[in-house]
Amino acid sequence: MSEKKKQLTKAETQVMNILWALPEQQGFIQDIINQYPEPKPAYTTILTFMKILTDKGFVKPEKVGKANRFSPLVSKEDYTYSYIADVKDTFFDGSFASLVSFFVQKEQYDKEEMEELKQLMKTIEAKNR
Repeated sequence: MSEKKKQLTKAETQVMNILWALPEQQGFIQDIINQYPEPKPAYTTILTFMKILTDKGFVKPEKVGKANRFSPLVSKEDYTYSYIADVKDTFFDGSFASLVSFFVQKEQYDKEEMEELKQLMKTIEAKNR
């Protein structure tokens, strides 16, 4: 039996999105705080999140002087894929078609987006031939 993949809470995801967007995808706690909209979180709040993210295996701290610089251990792309794959397996019996169909039925798409989706499908079909 495989171990359930760790997932981020909404607040942890916000921190990770900031970290992934920083130059060289690394930064100190103050760098992360600076990217937050007002009202900015307290230093200790972000410090707590970084400890949690370190314990979960999403980031690694590196001592630089007296402070830690944090770097992601998981890319945004890899986490997103894993998260969506888990949603597909959990809610759509592993069916990609069911997942896509669900969003097609629930979302409003303009003509340009529909053309983009059709072109994407043509590209996928061509690759699979």
